[in-house]
Amino acid sequence: MNNEDIEKATPKPIEDENVESVEHIEAATDGAAEAVQSELDEQAEPAGGEDVTEAVKESEIREALRRVVDPEIRIDVVSLGLIRDIVFHPDETEVKMILTTPFCPYAGALVQQVKDMTMSVVAQPVRVTLTDERWTPDMMEGGDLSEWGLL
Repeated sequence: MNNEDIEKATPKPIEDENVESVEHIEAATDGAAEAVQSELDEQAEPAGGEDVTEAVKESEIREALRRVVDPEIRIDVVSLGLIRDIVFHPDETEVKMILTTPFCPYAGALVQQVKDMTMSVVAQPVRVTLTDERWTPDMMEGGDLSEWGLL
């Protein structure tokens, strides 16, 4: 192969004002990606963004807690209305819950499962607090008791 063949085989830069350089295209797409990310960030955190973030996180926790089932009633703790509040403290997440009966034999297991499921969602320590509020069937989510097979 001689020098003339090498010159023919070497790609030449396109010199056309209608064709953009690779660098120009990359710069434009990087700028567009940053603009899209910025817009997504604004949508994710409207005014009062911390409240929205906590609401989303609470929803995620409640969804995870639907996997914790009361072994006697065979209904999850969220549907039963046992999860009374979720509080986000600076250094921990607190789940306030009640039991269906004051002397529930599964209290320890339920509390541990609630703690474990909550820890699978949040990235900080979790404390489960049992409150002395008395559970009643009207605390259950939706429907009447016959829909749950309790009557």
